[in-house]
This record gives sequence, structure tokens and C-alpha cells, in this order.
Amino acid sequence: MSSFVLTLALLAMACLLLMSGRGRVWKACVLSLLGVLLSTWWFIDRLSGDGLNAATLYHLRAGMEGAGVSDFAGDIAAYVALLLASLLPLGLARVRRWRLPGHARATSAAFLAAAAIAVTASPLPRDGMRLYRLGQPVDGSVVAGEYRVPRAPLPTRKNIVWIYGESLERTYFDRKAFGGITPHLQQLASEGLDFRNVTSADGGGWTIAGMVSSQCGVPLTAAPGDENSFGRMHSFLPEAQCLGDYLRTQGYRNDFIGGADGAFAGKGSFLASHGYDDVRDLAWFQRQGIDRRHFSAWGVHDDVLLDQVWDRFQALSRAGQPFMLTTLTMDTHHPAGHLPVACQRQGQDAVSMREAIACSDRLIGELVARIRGSRWADNTVVVVASDHLALPNELAGTLRTLHRENLLLMLGPGIAPKQVDTRGGSTLDSGATLLSLLDPALGAIGFGRSLLDPHAKPSASAAFAQADGRDYRRYLAYANQLWTGRQTRTLRVDDDRLVVGVQELRPPVLLDYDSSWNLKNITLEDTPRRFRKASPENTLAYVDRCTAFDNDSPDSGWCALLINNARDARLYRSGELAHGVRVDAPLQRMAGARLEPRQPVMVGSALRQTAPGHYQVTLTTSHRPSHAFWIEAMDAQGKVLAQHWALPDPSGRIEMSLDLDREVDDMQIRAWLGSPDDIGVDHDVALVPAPTRSKRS
Repeated sequence: MSSFVLTLALLAMACLLLMSGRGRVWKACVLSLLGVLLSTWWFIDRLSGDGLNAATLYHLRAGMEGAGVSDFAGDIAAYVALLLASLLPLGLARVRRWRLPGHARATSAAFLAAAAIAVTASPLPRDGMRLYRLGQPVDGSVVAGEYRVPRAPLPTRKNIVWIYGESLERTYFDRKAFGGITPHLQQLASEGLDFRNVTSADGGGWTIAGMVSSQCGVPLTAAPGDENSFGRMHSFLPEAQCLGDYLRTQGYRNDFIGGADGAFAGKGSFLASHGYDDVRDLAWFQRQGIDRRHFSAWGVHDDVLLDQVWDRFQALSRAGQPFMLTTLTMDTHHPAGHLPVACQRQGQDAVSMREAIACSDRLIGELVARIRGSRWADNTVVVVASDHLALPNELAGTLRTLHRENLLLMLGPGIAPKQVDTRGGSTLDSGATLLSLLDPALGAIGFGRSLLDPHAKPSASAAFAQADGRDYRRYLAYANQLWTGRQTRTLRVDDDRLVVGVQELRPPVLLDYDSSWNLKNITLEDTPRRFRKASPENTLAYVDRCTAFDNDSPDSGWCALLINNARDARLYRSGELAHGVRVDAPLQRMAGARLEPRQPVMVGSALRQTAPGHYQVTLTTSHRPSHAFWIEAMDAQGKVLAQHWALPDPSGRIEMSLDLDREVDDMQIRAWLGSPDDIGVDHDVALVPAPTRSKRS
């Protein structure tokens, strides 16, 4: 009904635009802007399946590196077409044929009314309010007492094989709706523990979030950083204690094998930060020389992947050390799935999601049968689980008519077949349930609680299951603190990394603290511009090379500028940062304008393989800054090799001496400029041997 009302309202706006005599330009802009917003929402909804949600925020911050973008070529093309169509009202503003002069007020009032109806009928207010609520401050310490860290020793250490089926939810078991495309998984469900009604709570509805939820018992929130910056964060949720961390303390080895790029969404960083000894991803499979036909846009196909899992299971079992072997399939990824060679018919070109699901069902079933039929079966627990509910795919229309539930099966020695109604359980409880199978005394990890314990006290899953989920935001707030810890008022530089709480960051970094000195945000990209645009209602701490702040000395170390809303400021240098500085320490009244850090601008192309020696660096500028500035040479690791305080002159020529005691590859020249200064270079940077220095007699 709402989509029908929205369509009518948009048509009414277009008609009123054509009928308008005056104000056509602003009306056209309003209609075009609304079109752009709705088109963008549609595209995001095609990716997330739930409009603008926590997954949207996470991927905006974590980036899309490693995603199978080509799978969404049709959606991207449709999005571009919608954006172009959204610009049509700007052309309609020039049409004169249907103008009705003398009715300006009436048409404007009607246009605004239609616009209000369109916005109200659209999903924008709902999702905007959802994002607003996610961004509101909530006291996570209220639920801190519910967070559990398992420490008791395991009496018996069974091996674990955890198989995540990409989007392979249990809803596909519905024979009437899907025609029996999961016979192998349904057979496994009848032979072990089959958990029903397992949902995905907020912060658990996409792949990395599903893994974090199930293995750590906490929802995944994006780091306080707001850009694609996982590569500059040393640890992924360093304060969280996950299944891999606990099992490592019990003498386990933890291995992961996945066909996709480990960099996507920070998955590799999560695994490396939480107890995994060996991570094999797309790059590993590519190094094996596997034929290209065994790869899709997302990575290696499931037949090759699961064969490798079987080989690794045998090798780990023979080694004798207890282990957890985790894998994640990929061929059932939305929007249409992929079909590996093992499931293709001769001459087959197209693939349907039904075929992809049936294939993964068969391949997973075969792997589990191999494991359960091996001589190590009596010491192995197998977990088969969906990472999250399916995202938009060609079966979405059918899924919407059904009760959605994740897949969670557990099979092993002494585990009697049973169907367990979780009554509000979520993937947050999966790891805790596995622990309770290893030892009934262990039934909790993070906010997860064993789904086998009828007396477990309710926690995050129960809060999410409530009608409004209002209390669940406290668990999200607590989880957000796991990125840095609570003690974040001290800044310290250690070996070119800024230490904030328990997190290590590679500068430049902009930190935003609220009036209570709580860390609210971390910016790791485009930091000088973000600092200039920030209106410091709170306290800002900006950490960069001292060259960004100082005109007096060529200090290439790290400095920190602190500034508050009272225009008090203080600059801390390398020596002070090495010992640690407090952001809540008294600052000093600043004289004059607010200090604005310079930003580095790369000049010319990189200089390759420069041998040791004495050189003169020369560049001729076509566009020069209006003020003096630092210019420096640095190597690929960011080490400063030479610095020069450059003064603009009419010729635009800049020279700098450079002494190298070793060969340097990929040497780059950069200038530190203030806003709005810029620099242009006529030709590439010239590097010539300097004249030999004559010796004094």
C-alpha cells in the first residue's frame, strides 16, 4: 500500500512541477533529490535486504575490498539508470506548455503536500530513525555483569569442525516451498541436535557479523572509526574473548579455510586477533595454481574448498593436538549463487539459486559423511550453521512468506538426535551451546547462553526478541567498547603506532571525546580535512607527523594536538607521547586563529631504486603555495630521509639536498600544505648526483 501511495505522490509532484509558473527550479531540485535518495535506498536494500541497517554502516566503514562486485552488475546498472532518471525533473523545469500562471501559491502548497506524503510513505523516515537510534548514546555498562569469559579447563578436548554455509538458512528445509533441495542437511538434522527458531539479532545479519556473534557471543558493531580503516587498526575487537581465544588456552590449534578474500569486511583480521593459527583464504588458493574455472567473482568454489577442508581435517587429526577447524562456503552467496564444476551439467551456462543451494547441500553432506565415517569420528564434534539469514536473492519472494530461521546443527559422539526449540535464541548463543556440549559446566561466552540450558538467565538474545528491542541497544553499546576498551583517556605512541586503550592505530588519527571524556569516534582517513570541518563541541585529539604543526624545526616524529570547545589547545611532542599524555589534562588558551594542521601532498611520481650517495632533488612548480612549507623525501615505509623548508619564489624552482646511506626503492617526495594551498609540478621530480664536495686542506 505504501509503495502505491509513494508512486502516486511522486507522479503528483511531477504534474505540479509542470503546472507551476514560478518556483519551478526549487521544486525540480526537491523532486530530483527525493529521487536520488529513493534510488540509493533501493540499491542498498538490494544488497542488505533490510534497507539502511547496521550492516550498511559496517560495510561503509569496513569497505568492500574483496566483494564480488560483478555479481551485482545488473543492480549497479539499474541504480545508475535510476540516478539518471532522478535528474529528469531538472529538465521538466524548462517545459512551458502546461504552466498555469496565477496559481503559484496553490501549486506550491500542493507540491509540498505531495512531497510530505511521498517522504512519509517511503522507507526513508523509518530507516533514518533506525540509524538515529543506533547512533544515540547508550550506557553499555548496565549489561557488563552479563558478559561471560569461559576460563574453566575442559575435562575432555574433542576436536571441532565448524562449517558455515553462506546464507544457507534452515528455511530452505520447507519441502512445499522449495521442493526438497536440502535432503542431505535434512538427514543430518535428524541425526543430531537440530536447533529451531535461531534468529540473527542486530549486529549479526551479515557474514563477519554472524561469525563474531556465534564465536564471541557479542553483536558486531562498526569500530568507532568511520572509514575503510581496518588495515590501520592493529586488532579486531581486542577486548572480546571468543571461542578461538578460549580454545587456545586449552591447548587447541585453530585453523580457518575460506574461499573468499580474507580482507573483505575485516574477516582475516578478526580470525588473526582471536586465536586462529592458520588462515587460508582466496590468496592461498590462488597460490596453489588452481585452474581459473574453479573461481567465481567471490573466490574459490565450494567443491575445491571442502576438499581442502577434508585434507586439512585428516592432517590435523593425525597430528594429535586438539583443534577447531572452521570453514565458510561461498557458492550460495546472493544474488544468484554460483555452481562449482562438481555440480555442473555438461554445457551448462546459467545457474539458479535453487541449484546452488542443492549443490552446497550435497557437498556439505558429503564432507560431514567423510568426517563421521573416519577413524577420528569418535573424538569430533561437527557444527553446521548458516552464517546469517539469506540476503536478497531470486528466492526472496518465497522466503518472505515463510518463518525465517538460521540453520544450526550439532553432531558428534554421545549427541542424541533431538529437535530443540530455542524460544528466542539467536546466533549469539551458538558458541555457548557448543561449549556446553564439550562440558555441561560451560554454558556461556560473551552474551551468548547455551540453547540446551532451560535455566539459563536471559541475556542479549532475549532482549532482542522483545517487541521493541529497546534494551538490546545496551548490548550493542557494550560491544562497541570492545574495540578500544574503556580506558581511552591516555594517548601513547609506541613504535609508530598510537595506543588508545587496548587498540593500536597507525596515525594520522583524529579522536573525538565527549564532555565526559568518553571516546565517541575515531577517524583514520582524510583526517586534516575532517579536523578542519569539525566543530569541536567536544575535545579533539589530532595525531600526525610534527611537520603538520611545526614551522620551527624539522621534527619527523609524531605530535598530538588537543583542542576543546573553549579554544584551549596544547601540542604534545614525540617525547611526551612516548610516555603517554592524558586528553583530560588542562589545556592552554590559544592566541589568534584556530591552529589548522597541514596535510601531506605527494609530488610527482615515485623515484625507483636510488643507490646510496649524495643527491640534489629539484622540482619546478607551476602552481605554488602562498606560504612557506615543508617538503620532504621518504621511503616506502614512511621513514623521512630529508626535509627542507621551502620558500616560494618567482621561478618556482625548489631544491633539496639528500644523503642516502642505503639503496631506497619507491622514494616519494611530499609537501606539507595548509588549506587551501595546493602545489603543481611541471615535470617529474629530478634527482641528480650533487657535485663532489671538495676536501679542506
